[in-house]
Amino acid sequence: MFLMNSLLHPYLDNFVIAFINDILIYSKNEEECAKNLAAVLRLIRKNQLYVNLSKCSFFQNEVYYLGHVFSKQGIVVDPKKIRVIME
Repeated sequence: MFLMNSLLHPYLDNFVIAFINDILIYSKNEEECAKNLAAVLRLIRKNQLYVNLSKCSFFQNEVYYLGHVFSKQGIVVDPKKIRVIME
């Protein structure tokens, strides 16, 4: 966790969220996403780390991540989590 936070510090909460070894890169459009993805991958390569492509998913319109939903509309709490709390 310390390594990921240290490595990704310049991008955290701007367009990257990291939890342990999961990295989420979010953007408003595909052009911005490609630019942000390239920046993160360059940083990973520069630090002699690697990604497992079989675990990667690119250019998704909506992502469920750590109890939140990331989409073009922004970041919201996963409605399933809210429903469980309300019930």
